[in-house]
Amino acid sequence: MSVQAELILDARNATGESPVWSGPEQALYWTDIPARKLWCWDAATAQTRSWEAPEMLACMAPAAQPGSWIAGMETGVFSLKPQADGTLDCQLLAAVSHAQDGMRFNDGRCDRQGRFLAGTMLLNMAAGARTGCVYSYQKNSGLTRLLDGFITPNGMAFSPDGRTMYLSDSHPSVQMVWAYDYDTQTGTPSRRRVFVDMNPLPGRPDGAAVDADGCYWICGNDAGLVHRFTPQGKLDRSLAVPVKKPAMCAFGGAGLDTLFVTSIRPGGIDLSDQPLAGGLFALRPGVRGLAEAACLY
Repeated sequence: MSVQAELILDARNATGESPVWSGPEQALYWTDIPARKLWCWDAATAQTRSWEAPEMLACMAPAAQPGSWIAGMETGVFSLKPQADGTLDCQLLAAVSHAQDGMRFNDGRCDRQGRFLAGTMLLNMAAGARTGCVYSYQKNSGLTRLLDGFITPNGMAFSPDGRTMYLSDSHPSVQMVWAYDYDTQTGTPSRRRVFVDMNPLPGRPDGAAVDADGCYWICGNDAGLVHRFTPQGKLDRSLAVPVKKPAMCAFGGAGLDTLFVTSIRPGGIDLSDQPLAGGLFALRPGVRGLAEAACLY
């Protein structure tokens, strides 16, 4: 299947991540992690806005309160509320006790029941330290550690019925995607098994999304591809984007039939073969996505 990627915005993000479609606004929000910025693209006007955060802003999900978001940053989980004057109201909800200095949150999203789950990582990926953990945030119980032993936890997503949780480790020494049974009543993952071993496939596993058919879409970082896997872990198709490092994908648009893809613009290297690195792209793969659950904090 041939699907042409469309450039939505030449954003030149250092690390464009965590795209989330806002249905009420018909707009896409995403982050640039090292730039500490929250971005928004309005589908009706094609206008963009951005807000500066006080810390690196890694992952986010819609909150139940209109116009608000929940986010994993450097020191914990925060509530965010973009203001019309260009400022970002940022309030700490729960501080995190990292295993060591130099860590931050990375990939995360809400489960189907409104719990916010996010993983942490050491900024120095070259160290290969398995200090990354996955946490769950709920209003009444705060921040709870669910899983540990990761280098770069990534690719978190949930099946349409919420009973399967997907999670990857995108570090070059791992490159695995796992599936877990997920207890929707308690928010507890269990029975980890290999979903996809991406070592023989092009690209490291990065950010992901699940479509209405229950298929798992994940960015193949370093390969310029977005892969779709069936619920059985079989590679169904791979779609190209004109950059080497797609970072995360999300379904959006009026019919949730557009797959938006953020990307990374590496510093200190020749980008003549990928001048649009760091851009925001759109693909129309012929399937629909699912609306993101709002965090009930």
